[in-house]
Amino acid sequence: MFLNPVRHITFDALDPYAVARFWSAVTGFPIHPDDEEGDDEILLEPQPARPGVPGLLFIRVPDAKSVKNRVHLDIQPPTGTRDETVDRLLGLGAKLVDDRRAPDGVMGWVVLADPEGNELCIERSAVERGLV
Repeated sequence: MFLNPVRHITFDALDPYAVARFWSAVTGFPIHPDDEEGDDEILLEPQPARPGVPGLLFIRVPDAKSVKNRVHLDIQPPTGTRDETVDRLLGLGAKLVDDRRAPDGVMGWVVLADPEGNELCIERSAVERGLV
């Protein structure tokens, strides 16, 4: 059996709980039941637990993000469309960084930033790709 060595993907955050709430809406991963607003660490874990799928960990740091991410997550929505997901995340406080959608609407992605500036890309959904 293969065990993924990546346990968590960790984000530095000024407000770990607020950023975790945003990413919970992105991923559908719930905030760990022992974590609450004001904690220095907030964990999102996939539920039900899925072997090989890392959790997202948000840790309080004193400094705001100041440069472009060297790593980011590419999000493929499991339902709906890429464009619906972009609209939903913008409504949750994401900021548009770059729109790389092709004029035909079939190809491309959208680069967003979470409320603290961490970039993420929204690709065409699994439905749009014919995967489900």
